[in-house]
Amino acid sequence: MLTLSRWLYPLVSASLLWFTGSHAASLQPDAAQVIINALAKANAAVVGIQVTVDEDAVSAETLGQQRSGSGVVIAPDGLILTIGYLMLEAEHIQIITQDNKTLPARAVAYDLATGFGLLRPLLPLPGVSAVTLGHSRELQPGEPLVAMTGPQDDNDGDISMTRLISKRAFSGSWEYHIETALFTSPPIQASGGNHSGAPLFNQKGELLGIGSLLVADASGENRLLPGNMFVPVDLLRPILAELQHSGTSRQSHRPWLGVASNDQGGRIEILRVSRDSPAALAGLEAGDVVLAVDGTTVATLEAFYKKLWDRAAPDAEIRLTVLQGAAVKTIVLRAQDRLLTLKKPSSI
Repeated sequence: MLTLSRWLYPLVSASLLWFTGSHAASLQPDAAQVIINALAKANAAVVGIQVTVDEDAVSAETLGQQRSGSGVVIAPDGLILTIGYLMLEAEHIQIITQDNKTLPARAVAYDLATGFGLLRPLLPLPGVSAVTLGHSRELQPGEPLVAMTGPQDDNDGDISMTRLISKRAFSGSWEYHIETALFTSPPIQASGGNHSGAPLFNQKGELLGIGSLLVADASGENRLLPGNMFVPVDLLRPILAELQHSGTSRQSHRPWLGVASNDQGGRIEILRVSRDSPAALAGLEAGDVVLAVDGTTVATLEAFYKKLWDRAAPDAEIRLTVLQGAAVKTIVLRAQDRLLTLKKPSSI
């Protein structure tokens, strides 16, 4: 088996109690070693990621110029899967391996629709085996899982035991929606609390998802239950070849307004408008409430986004019915292809 660092091996061994629960006492030594071996192999494939973007990059305003997180090797050629916002518009990327080697890497793909990012080290990763992509469709609430974070300059990475709380659709404030996301609790307890790009594994060491967000309510039942949202790797399989070939997927080329929004009580409120975006140019402002898209009433972010995206051309003309102050207005704007507004790394 691959050798775990001295701090990780005892933790993985202790985690068997978490994985097996009341059956821990009856777990055969060979079975316990299989779990330890699987998690050790998975851990060896987890890397730290450090990114620098130019100060004039569009995403620098909201995501910052310096970003750090994790990724995991998913192919024999060293291809690494991470969460896309880490490497958005990045020209300078480096990874840190489990043996504390820092290697340069290049961007391979950024997928707006799923939120995944792909990158590849410029030098080989000897001794690192790619993880196996698992399936989340059979996961049940309560199932024990493990999230891992990669090394950084000031820490060696970490491992967090967690459980699946729910599988459900997720709509993000940043014009993002996926039909299934994985929600776990307790949240990742990594050094620095960095959940970005953290891979989620089952006890077989199979990759199930990539960490995206820290959430206050992992259950979705309007109660306080801190946890994480992971993008399931099931969404990667159908587009992996396309991502490597073209740098994104076809579904990522869709209308974009440039707003951050929230839905509560059947109202969609605009929280922020991106500078020089279609929304800003049309006069939309923070605090406005979107009532309808092209005459169709929308009351949830999911309905809002799906109505926006239900057209062939990314630069389509869109009519929004908006409550602005005390007045109801119809605002006509021309959307943009979000990918065309971002600085494209030279390697994609």
